[in-house]
Amino acid sequence: MGQIKVKKNVGGIDGLHIIEPAVHGDNRGYFMETYNLRDMEEADLNMVFVQDNQSMSTKGVLRGLHFQKHFPQGKLVRVIKGKVFDVAVDIRKGSKTYGKWFGVELSDENKKQFYISEGFAHGFLVLSDTAEFCYKVTDFYHPNDEGGIAWNDPNIAVAWGVCGNYCGTADSTGYTLPDGTPLNLSDKDKQWLTLEELNVR
Repeated sequence: MGQIKVKKNVGGIDGLHIIEPAVHGDNRGYFMETYNLRDMEEADLNMVFVQDNQSMSTKGVLRGLHFQKHFPQGKLVRVIKGKVFDVAVDIRKGSKTYGKWFGVELSDENKKQFYISEGFAHGFLVLSDTAEFCYKVTDFYHPNDEGGIAWNDPNIAVAWGVCGNYCGTADSTGYTLPDGTPLNLSDKDKQWLTLEELNVR
């Protein structure tokens, strides 16, 4: 391998990979390769990326769990400012890890990247005051193709990072981070069904 190290099938789930770049730094700053085709090919990762996306979110924002219905995307995600807890859920029917999830903290400090293959639902929770999130995708955005799973699906039971199950306990103000910051979900993300409910329909 060259400038990036790949940990394949993390959490025992085929198709989820953590990528760590070699960081070359001194008192002036640092340099790193954030993507290297040859290193990816050496790790038998032969995806082709067609689009780069970037978003900014504030603390407590939870985005997800999203997937594409007919045009699934592989995603190589990283954080260039701040810190998030990033989650992928296996929704590939017939997979031996169907319904299982894996999460990893991504930050500007640890510089880790997370590759999520096609066939997963994806989401993240912002743990810092703000976070800038970048990701490469293997297919273009297709309007009206987005699906989702409830972020708090009890059968999946994502532990959402440092928060414990479902980021604490529900009370009159709803779910919060440990420091009291309330979760901030879009109206759309509050309405997704559970994975079981989706399969019944």
